[in-house]
Amino acid sequence: MTHVKVHNPMSKSFDGFVKDFFNDFPTAVGKSLREDVLHFPPVNIIDTPDSYEVELIAAGMSKEDFKVNLENNVLTISAQKQEEEKKEDEKVIRREFSKRSFSRSFTIDEKIESENISAKYENGVLHLSLPKREIAKAVKKDITIL
Repeated sequence: MTHVKVHNPMSKSFDGFVKDFFNDFPTAVGKSLREDVLHFPPVNIIDTPDSYEVELIAAGMSKEDFKVNLENNVLTISAQKQEEEKKEDEKVIRREFSKRSFSRSFTIDEKIESENISAKYENGVLHLSLPKREIAKAVKKDITIL
């Protein structure tokens, strides 16, 4: 008689539940720690042939709230949102929105044309373009075999 093991995700054993919990644990805690305690907004960095594109989600901000600077090869993106004035005739039952400040720093190297970095803010996402120097761009060339 052959024993066949069947994996049925709908009837997970306690051991399977514990294993899945601890496999997902670092990811869940990391995101929560980043967003709730350290106030780091998530960032995407995309490598294109001509530049590095940085996308930072910061909904509820305006472009005037951001400060982006480059000093000693460290690119710092920060934001400070001022608290809104409370209205006397308004009774807030629950407030989950918060105005938080943050600062993110990234080290850049000589591959970036630092004088041509640009930024724009639209639809809750701050987009930065860090153009590559000519020497850093991938060279594609056919080599003739002699």
